[in-house]
This record gives sequence, C-alpha cells and structure tokens, in this order.
Amino acid sequence: MATIAVPIGTQAEQREAEAVRRPALSEYLRWSVDHKIIGVQYGISSFLFFLVGGAMAMGIRLELLTPGLDLMVSGSAYNSLFTMHGTVMIFLFIIPMWAAFGNFVVPLQLGAKDMAFPWLNAFAFWLIPPAAIIILMGYFVTPAEAGWTAYPPLSTLFSGDGQTLWALGAHLLGISSIMGSINFIVTILNMRPEGMTLWRMPLLCWAVLATSIIAVMATPFLAGALTLLLLDRVAGTTFFDAAGGGDVLLWQNIFWFYSHPAVYIMVLPGMGVLSEVLSIHSRKPVFGYRMVGLSSMGIAFVGFTVWAHHMFTSLQPELRIPFMITTMIIAVPTGIKMFSWLGTIWGGKIRFTSAMLFALGFLSMFVIGGITGVMLAALPFDIHVHDTYFVVSHFHFVLFGGSVFAIYAALYHWFPKVTGRMMNERLGRIHFVFTYFGFLFTFFPMHIVGMLGMPRRVAVYDPAFTQWNQLIGIAAFVLGFSTFIVVYNVIHSYFRGPVAGANPWRALTLEWATTSPPPVTNFIDDPIPYEDPYGYGTEAATAYLDAVDETFRNGAPASSR
Repeated sequence: MATIAVPIGTQAEQREAEAVRRPALSEYLRWSVDHKIIGVQYGISSFLFFLVGGAMAMGIRLELLTPGLDLMVSGSAYNSLFTMHGTVMIFLFIIPMWAAFGNFVVPLQLGAKDMAFPWLNAFAFWLIPPAAIIILMGYFVTPAEAGWTAYPPLSTLFSGDGQTLWALGAHLLGISSIMGSINFIVTILNMRPEGMTLWRMPLLCWAVLATSIIAVMATPFLAGALTLLLLDRVAGTTFFDAAGGGDVLLWQNIFWFYSHPAVYIMVLPGMGVLSEVLSIHSRKPVFGYRMVGLSSMGIAFVGFTVWAHHMFTSLQPELRIPFMITTMIIAVPTGIKMFSWLGTIWGGKIRFTSAMLFALGFLSMFVIGGITGVMLAALPFDIHVHDTYFVVSHFHFVLFGGSVFAIYAALYHWFPKVTGRMMNERLGRIHFVFTYFGFLFTFFPMHIVGMLGMPRRVAVYDPAFTQWNQLIGIAAFVLGFSTFIVVYNVIHSYFRGPVAGANPWRALTLEWATTSPPPVTNFIDDPIPYEDPYGYGTEAATAYLDAVDETFRNGAPASSR
C-alpha cells in the first residue's frame, strides 16, 4: 500500500512554507536561475517566434495562390521569406520550446530542487534573444535567401550580408543548445532521488536524455560547418568553392550529419510527452515501458547513420544502398513506440481531454509522416520526388504533425502545473478541430502535387497546379486561424481559469506531488517517488492518489512513496 511521508513541522509552518504565489510577469523579463522561470521564458519567447514564423508561412501561401509573382516583388524576396520561415520555426520555435518543457518539468519529475547548473541554464536561454535579433537583422541589409539549409554556393556567392548574420546567429543558438543539453544530461543522471532508478524514471526524462545526447554529439559539427561558411564569406577562403580547390558537397555532409539527428532533437521530446499524456489520460500503464525507453536511445544512435539520404541525388552510387538500409532501419525503434502507445490506450478509460486529443492527433499525423519517410528511403522513389512538394509534405507531417501537435498536448497537460489554472477544455477541443483539419488539408495534398512534379522553393509555378495551391492556401489560413484560439485560451485561462489544484489529472509522477504552481524549492522535503510512475489501475495507486489528495486538502503537500 502506498504511504505518504508528511513533512516535519506544525501545520501552520507547513502552510506558511508552502504558500504559493504565481511569479509576477516582470520576473520573466529578467535574469533568473529558477528552472521554472527559465522554462516559462523559453516557452513564451518560443511561442512569439512561432507567431512570427506562422505569419511568414501565411505570406508564402498568399504568394502561391496564383502562379505568378503577386505579393513578392522578386524571386529573391520569396527566397528570403521561406528561408526565414524555416529558420525561425526550427531554430527559434521547436527546439527552444522543448527546452521550455524540459526545464520546467524534468527537475520536478526527478524530485530535484533545480537543474544541476542553474547559472548555465539561465545563460543558455539568454543567448537566444540576441541570436534571434542577429538573424532577423538581415532584413535591414540583404536577408539570407539560401534556405534554412544554406547550401553553397547559394550561401557563399549569391546571398548578401544577411547570410553572414544568419550564420552568426545560428552559431549562438548552437552554443545555447550544447549548454542546455549538458545541463539536462548531468541533471537526469546525477539528481534522481533515492528509489528512482533509471528503470523507474518517467519516459519524458528518457526522451530528454536521448535528445540531449544527440545535441551534444551533433551540434559541434554544425558549429564547424558554420565556421567554415563564415570564413568563406568574410575571409576569402574556399572550403566550399570548387574553383578554389574546395568541395561544395562538404557542406552537405557536415550540415546533414547534424541536421538529420536534429530532426530527432525536435521529435524525441514529443514522443516523451506522448508516453506521459496517453498513459495518464487513458488510466493505463505504459505498454512495454523498458522498450520505449531503450527505443529513444536506439533512435539517438541510429540517427547518426542516415544523414546521406538527404543527398541521394548527389551521392556516389555505391554509397546509396547502405544509407537506404539505415534509413529504413530507423523506422524500427519508432515503430516500437507507435505500437507501445497503441497498447497503452487499448482498453483504457480514455478521457478525451484537449491534451489527449492532440496526443492522438500526433499518432495519426506522425504515422503518415513515417510512412512517407519509408517511401523516401527507397532510392528510386526519392530520386523521382526529390526537391518536390512531396518532400515538403513529409517534412511537415513529421515536424508539425509530430512536434507541434505534441507541443500542444504538453501545453494543455502541464498548463495547470505551471500556472495553477485549468485551460478551457471547450476552447481546447475547438482548437484541436481547426488545427487537425487545417493541417491535414494543407499538407496532405502536397503529396499529390509533389508526385505530379511541382518543385518546392519556387514562387512561379505551372498554372496546372493553381487549384491545388488554392485549396492548400485556404486550409493554411484555417490552420493559421487556429493559433488565435489557443492564444486567447492561454491568456484567458491564466487570469480567469478555474483553480487547478495540485494534481488535476491524478497522475503518479512527482511533478504532481507538489502545489500548482510549485514553490521556489519545488518540494518542502526530499520527495520519495511512487514505485511505478505509470502504475494506474491498481488498488495501491488509487490509495496513494487518494492519500495525496487528502494531504493537500489538509494544507500540507507531501512527498510520496
């Protein structure tokens, strides 16, 4: 039977120690070493960049409503628009947003009072605003227009000073990512409480650990490539200039050696979120817990062996088959997760909360992205659809259908813990419907136009694709509108949402064993984790949750065993 370890001290002392206040908004605008403040700083800034990147996406779809140039004054203006859209969404939204949830939730799940290196944690965040300013300053000179991949010679010979600023800003973002990842690794491996072995650790922590290992190992390669690019641009070197003895394909190899593992930097935390949300909201233990944890590490390992599938059309023929095989192999650990999640919800008492709906949306969309990924792993098909909208569709089904749907699931799930308030579930369901169908009808038709031959990265296209692009454009505007729903829901719920209580979802992981929002030190005493973080459906778990609820009603948040 679960027991509750009540903190030592009088009830009055406990209530005073645990008096919870939400931080003033001004606290999020200055330096702080509190991991919870830093997590919210990451989250708010990342979401603002999401709005910027989304506005750029709306500009792209406006331009593509007709075959000719309308909104853009030139092809270069369109090039800079989709370059900045990709850069903002990947480097300034998705990756930092996962750092937001990791910072806020992981120390709480581990029962820690903070991250291992609080000062380094704050420094990693405060590198992001100047990096973003440097990148966006390109619009005041000549903006980068070589795409978010920055392939030479486009990024060395045919792009203006904004490309130099782009590379400098990306450098700072890489330093930030490395610092944050080192912090996560040390925190997860060294700051678990007594009783929490690796095999009792929440699966979000497993996912963040695998993500951080990828970032620490891969990001220095991007830093090296950016250094060479900057030297080519400002110092006259010719690392990527064939005329000067360099090799254009050198950039592609180094860039994709980072950037394909970086896809899993953007997706693996979302997979960790899925394991939390699906288990809690279906009241079922995670099916195959150990295999789910190990599959995260498997993805991290195999992810370093597939980078050259981005280069099938430029790769030496004898190297194509090995990379085709490794690309197909990486579907195995991902498939393990998919079947585990299906086994988790099978026969469960599913509550269709907003978090659960977005988690299920992730499942359906990511499966489509995975299937098209296997299609692109097949060498003949990949060459046929290379640089077409089929690739754009696949990419967005993985990153929006995967990462963004999981981000929304995490937002609805942990918003009560962050703010002490519940989000409006009715608005959440409306948000899900607009997002789901807006996204589906935006990106699924791109498979068709891609196979029909419409190239990506062009503003002027064959008029035969006009109706397809108009359908895609209308759906994209619906998807864009959905964002205003969640913005309103967040703001309204922060000020007027129902009080959440400590554990509104009746979950077993440690972040729910303290108040909402948590106090500065997270817990009054050293928390003791429950024996199984996903042990729902047992009498012991029910007794434990009832005891926790009773303890909070009596005014004394508790540690758990």
